[in-house]
Amino acid sequence: MEQARQPVLRGERLILRELVPADTPALFRLMSDPAVMRYWSRTPFTDVWEAAELIEAIRLDTAAGALWEWALESKEGDGLIGTCTLHHLNPRHRRAEIGCALTPGQWGHGLMREAMALVITHTFADPASGGLGLERIEADTDPRNTATLSLLKRLGFRAEGLLRRRWCVAGAWSDSAIFGLLRAEWTEAGARDLHPGLPPGKGRE
Repeated sequence: MEQARQPVLRGERLILRELVPADTPALFRLMSDPAVMRYWSRTPFTDVWEAAELIEAIRLDTAAGALWEWALESKEGDGLIGTCTLHHLNPRHRRAEIGCALTPGQWGHGLMREAMALVITHTFADPASGGLGLERIEADTDPRNTATLSLLKRLGFRAEGLLRRRWCVAGAWSDSAIFGLLRAEWTEAGARDLHPGLPPGKGRE
């Protein structure tokens, strides 16, 4: 799999695009919010330079083919309201990890489900159609993060195990609940998520 150019992904309500330096203030507001960062593997940002450094690090990792991170922007405007990330991209084994963040004012409206469905669809799509052609996506989340656990399950992810005391943030230990989604599973689960009227079938940072 060759590393493709990061595309703009468009949903019903969202546009997913590259992060740019102009996003620095909004990214800082997002990642300095204790509610957003509660279950992350790092403490909240305390200075805007951390957001600027992160955007530059993302640019370098994207150029190296190790990571893609999208800024979530409402079609109604207002700039960055969240992020969705594919990291630890592994072309040889055709897998990646997924993570997301959304400003609290936008919680509860299904926006993260829309964003993740767009990214997952692109990740599993054939390279001939512009996708990445991966076989597997993994998610690592805190088992106390019930909202994210519910979202992953609705998107078709399956629980695969628990890694105990995996992260130490500000002196506090947390576990990792590991979830996985295969390309073949998404064909059906993803269609139901994007079109909820279809009948059911078998199917961190």
